[in-house]
Amino acid sequence: MALGENTKAYETPNHPFQGERISEEASLLDRYGLKNKEELWRAQSELRDYRREARNILAQRAQGDAEETEAEGEEFVSRLKRIGVLNDGDSLDDVLLLDVTDVLERRLQTVAYRNGIGNTPQQARQFVTHGHVTVDGRRVQAPSAKIDVAEQDTVQFAENSPLADELHPERAEGNE
Repeated sequence: MALGENTKAYETPNHPFQGERISEEASLLDRYGLKNKEELWRAQSELRDYRREARNILAQRAQGDAEETEAEGEEFVSRLKRIGVLNDGDSLDDVLLLDVTDVLERRLQTVAYRNGIGNTPQQARQFVTHGHVTVDGRRVQAPSAKIDVAEQDTVQFAENSPLADELHPERAEGNE
């Protein structure tokens, strides 16, 4: 078995039965149309990884490895800006202030909903999984796919999809 082949891409909560956390997770699941809590936990793990990397870079910078860590920090921040987790004016310190919603907003399902492809996040998810949505001309069927800021405006219905017809009854109101 290869190294890392049997590892999870997320961590479950340490205390499974906390009412406040459960209701907060349920609210996020509903707001972003997630299939299950595993998808939320994956986003939380991704956010943890971003924060961990930022803390490591900041710690190396404090120890005196200025030149090398400065370049590494700039590369890391530019990567987060490209995928849209950080805004243009943000810096490495702002990574520590991120919330899980910043990661969830970059999923194809959410971007499609925000672009008016579905009436609800759940409907946008269905359109994505059924192959009705393209990103930059290529069909993507994974609702969890991360969408770069540059690709955000290219999310649309596939040309050969029945939903590409503006008069289709399932089209979102006011969508071109």
